[in-house]
Amino acid sequence: MLDRIDLRLLDILQRDGRITDAELAERIGLSPAATSERFRRLVAQGYILGFSARLNPQKLGLGLLAFVEVLLDKTTPDAFARFAEAVTRAPEVLECHMVAGGFDYLVKARLADMAAYRRFLGEVLLSLPGVKETRTYAVMEEVKNDGPLRLL
Repeated sequence: MLDRIDLRLLDILQRDGRITDAELAERIGLSPAATSERFRRLVAQGYILGFSARLNPQKLGLGLLAFVEVLLDKTTPDAFARFAEAVTRAPEVLECHMVAGGFDYLVKARLADMAAYRRFLGEVLLSLPGVKETRTYAVMEEVKNDGPLRLL
């Protein structure tokens, strides 16, 4: 069970993953050794999944963000498994979520431009196992894309 100190530590880390150990210890009010022990425990227990740098997609030539609704031709466990296994191999796909509602999956993809998206749709997405229909929503403006989890 997480206590308030664990939650504070997680909250600080998700907002600033580059914080020094000493500063983190000072901000949560524990010794560096106690803070390090809590950190290691939170990693071991799976609360902290990892650390990475947030990159600027525009500067890297990946200016188009698109969400795609995917409807499968069958909704069987095997159809879901085949689609899920295949979609994880598409590097353009940032996220893929099985959803309840009028379609089966919501895919978040990042590409260079609309021409690259068209190629991705025709050569990758529509060729995935069981795909019957798609609906695409191109993002015109990213209003918020870095929201931390509400912990406190």
